[in-house]
Amino acid sequence: MKKELLHTDDGSITLHLPKWNEQYHSKHGAIQEAMHVFIKHGLQYFYNKEKPSTISVLEIGFGTGLNALLTYLIAKEISELHVNYTGLEAYPVAIKEIEKLNFSEQLEIDKSIYTKLHTCAWEKKEAISNRFNLKKLNIRFEEFIGLGDFDLIYFDAFGPRVQPELWKAPIFEQMFAALKPNGVLVTYSAKGEVRRTLQKIGFTVERLPGPPGKREMLRGVKKI
Repeated sequence: MKKELLHTDDGSITLHLPKWNEQYHSKHGAIQEAMHVFIKHGLQYFYNKEKPSTISVLEIGFGTGLNALLTYLIAKEISELHVNYTGLEAYPVAIKEIEKLNFSEQLEIDKSIYTKLHTCAWEKKEAISNRFNLKKLNIRFEEFIGLGDFDLIYFDAFGPRVQPELWKAPIFEQMFAALKPNGVLVTYSAKGEVRRTLQKIGFTVERLPGPPGKREMLRGVKKI
């Protein structure tokens, strides 16, 4: 599918899909959105609550790798924290498109780390550093099975408008099963239907202030 570069309001560049009129990140700020939704209300929330030595993260929609990059950077700042990161992506972004994105420049880091996230092998665990392991799976979300393996899920699929099937009960039942007790799921969506579905499955759901351009987001906890 054709992709175009989109400059977002925080200076970072994301990818836009003209066919769907959809982009990989918020036009109001790609890095801002990812930091707010997945890092602040996901990774940092879980770490501050549980103080684990190891966190297992599942990302639904590896995409540009921005969430993985930010998780790597935050984990690097937390002494002795190890992260095992699994990213699912049915349609990997080509490296020639990744090279046009400016996340490393905006974050003022060595671009080699971001490149390594995309050039390391699929279908196997790769050590990005001695405290960050990455496993990328080229798989449709519906095909993934995880039974109590994860502490935290970044649910970052394309929106319900363009891929409604990914926001229905069967997918969220898979997510609930994949989480450990007290595990957390965060997503940028705050649609009432999504919230009610999460609650029906068994999540304890919070509506939280959203990133720039969005009023709210959702966080679900598997309280068992």
